[in-house]
Amino acid sequence: MTNSSRPDFPARFIRAIVLTLSLAFGLTGCAGKSGAALDPPDRQTLAPCPPTPNCVSSDATDSLHRIEPLSLRSDPHAVWQALLAYLDNTASFTVKVKDDGYVRAEARTTIFGFVDDVQFQMRLDQGDIAMRSASRVGLSDLGANRRRLEAIRQALEQALEGT
Repeated sequence: MTNSSRPDFPARFIRAIVLTLSLAFGLTGCAGKSGAALDPPDRQTLAPCPPTPNCVSSDATDSLHRIEPLSLRSDPHAVWQALLAYLDNTASFTVKVKDDGYVRAEARTTIFGFVDDVQFQMRLDQGDIAMRSASRVGLSDLGANRRRLEAIRQALEQALEGT
């Protein structure tokens, strides 16, 4: 085998570095608001989702980001207490803010330990609990935020069946 038939080592190395950096920035770029910056001063609205598909919110109007709020068909305070208990007793959640009718928690993913922001807001006048879950990093969450909130919905429905 002659030297002319082998790709140039420095060129291969540079291509590998460029590809690695491109993938890293693609997976972790475009972070939106996070943490305390999400807390609404009036506790009446949730932060809007960024244009990237790594957020779901019951306040969103577009189908990509929209998720139905939690229903308060039964006793609203029982539903709220069940939600708080779920967040307190689930290892992947750390509650950061708990006010009257508003809670913000951080959810840590199992495998990579990414931190996502989760918000809930009780809206008695609308008969529901607004909810939002958003990844802090990345362009896509592969549906993880939607699955997280639907799992909470299902857990609360099961917890409140007997009440």
